[in-house]
Amino acid sequence: MDILIISGLSGAGKSKAASYLEDMGFYIVDNMPAAMILKFAEFCAGGNGRYDRVALVYDVRTASSFTELFDVLDKLRAMEGACRMLFLEAEPEVIIKRYKETRRRHPLADQADSLEEAVRRERELMQPVRERADHVIDTSHTSTAQLRGELLRLFGDPEEKGGMTVSVTSFGFKYGLPLEADLVFDVRFMPNPFYIEELRPQTGLDQAVSDYVFSFQQTQGYLKRLEDLLSFSLPLYAEEGKTTLVIAVGCTGGHHRSVAVTHALAEFISGQGYQVTENHRDMNRGG
Repeated sequence: MDILIISGLSGAGKSKAASYLEDMGFYIVDNMPAAMILKFAEFCAGGNGRYDRVALVYDVRTASSFTELFDVLDKLRAMEGACRMLFLEAEPEVIIKRYKETRRRHPLADQADSLEEAVRRERELMQPVRERADHVIDTSHTSTAQLRGELLRLFGDPEEKGGMTVSVTSFGFKYGLPLEADLVFDVRFMPNPFYIEELRPQTGLDQAVSDYVFSFQQTQGYLKRLEDLLSFSLPLYAEEGKTTLVIAVGCTGGHHRSVAVTHALAEFISGQGYQVTENHRDMNRGG
């Protein structure tokens, strides 16, 4: 079991980090008191793998005693599995600016005469927690994409490609473009099986049609270039924070060429380690 405790300064990005970690497969629990963390960890350990990756958000609002938190950390690290703590921080002026922009109330506002004092007091209070952290991220000048990329580097599974799902769909231009598509490729330049009488009633998923489409040098060359493009760009989409990428491949009616190329692309992308869904929007449309 992998337990991650997310702590840090209010306004430094704990909620955003928790959201990204949830996309990466962590089960998130917000604002859990230290006294409950150990019991919750024991519950997760008996969950038959359902809660293998858990992230618990802990901040100054639930901090009655850091000694209690540190005792829990020591016990968790003695258990089977991994236990780490992530601490998020930002420069005081950056946190103050974020609070003023969002008009949120600081958790220590009732204990301070100003926002500036509340930010200063929290930094002092949380210093012992920061010193016990395994990872510290300063979000002062970090974009959301950069934060996600750093979390992927620290806690992501390299084989999951950042959790991005790629949907590859074929379509017919005569029925319109898929509105959800991020990338659209037009394969109408390829020789059309529609004009081969025995291939006309079949689809691009049938071996005879696929063999025909890929028997031409221009088809093989085009697919190779598509594979090179996707090998280069898919990791960049994942790093930027894209959770779902929709690739659409179109021919005239969406029966033959686009279906064959879509199927080949889906197999290639799956082989690169991404989660892939394959769809054929118009394959059975129009007779």
